Amino acid sequence: MAVQGSSDILIDELYETTNGLRQFVEARLREKGASVARLRALRMLARAEQPLRMRDLSEMAGIAARTATSIVDSLERDGLVERVRHPHDRRAFLLRLTPEGVRCHREAEEVDRLALAEATAALDAEEREQLRTLLARIRRHTA
Repeated sequence: MAVQGSSDILIDELYETTNGLRQFVEARLREKGASVARLRALRMLARAEQPLRMRDLSEMAGIAARTATSIVDSLERDGLVERVRHPHDRRAFLLRLTPEGVRCHREAEEVDRLALAEATAALDAEEREQLRTLLARIRRHTA
């Protein structure tokens, strides 16, 4: 049972479930020297059609610029991301994955996939679809 933190127990349970899933995945990623925050940054860079500006990464991730900089600095120190000069703005840099970053991203995605499959294994296909339908209804209603 969720600790009451709002005026609606359903919202508390959704938050507790989401938080629990994040911690579950975080623990699996940590075993491989990764984290959810690092995976999100790697994922966005991997899916981008071209190198991203730091500001773009920050906005896409919904995090403060300072937080994005800290994550990118860490990824750069580990040889997973490199900063390259912007071709049209000499003051700006773009971010792109290194070959090691591509490899690390693939591994972290697999850890994430397996952890989430394990976490949701108690639901059968029909229950998964039902839950997705209900969550989509809430998202539509609050959009």
